[in-house]
Amino acid sequence: MSNLVAVGFDGPNKAAEIRLKLQKLQSEYLLDLADVVVAVKDEKGKVKPHHAGNLTAEAVVSEGFCGSLTNLILANAAAGTASGALNDHFMKELTVTLIPGSSALFAFSQKCHAHRDRVLEELKGLGGKILITSLSHEDEAKLEAALSTARA
Repeated sequence: MSNLVAVGFDGPNKAAEIRLKLQKLQSEYLLDLADVVVAVKDEKGKVKPHHAGNLTAEAVVSEGFCGSLTNLILANAAAGTASGALNDHFMKELTVTLIPGSSALFAFSQKCHAHRDRVLEELKGLGGKILITSLSHEDEAKLEAALSTARA
């Protein structure tokens, strides 16, 4: 099962910070990401996607998918339109969330991983707003809770 998760953050560096944390979890074999793209909207309103490159050997199959999808999403957001799988609600959420000085993380995974609880624990309290996901409602709720829970 493939999963696409997009999370918006208030700060311009927060998505890149989370990408580094995800890459660390990947290196510890706790997460299996095929691709990650960070999009930063600068103070002038220009959105710049930053592609992480292949994260796994299996990513060759999906190489560029997340980057292409992210570019499509960002282009539609800039134009204020929805296209195909992108609905109006999501585009409105992205437009409201991705304001100047903010960032978004788009992560694509082709496999479900057994260490979900550990990953959620690592993401606890990092903030962010889930914009789009192909996760089950239960898994999305757990991720949302982990991101919004303040560290003790």
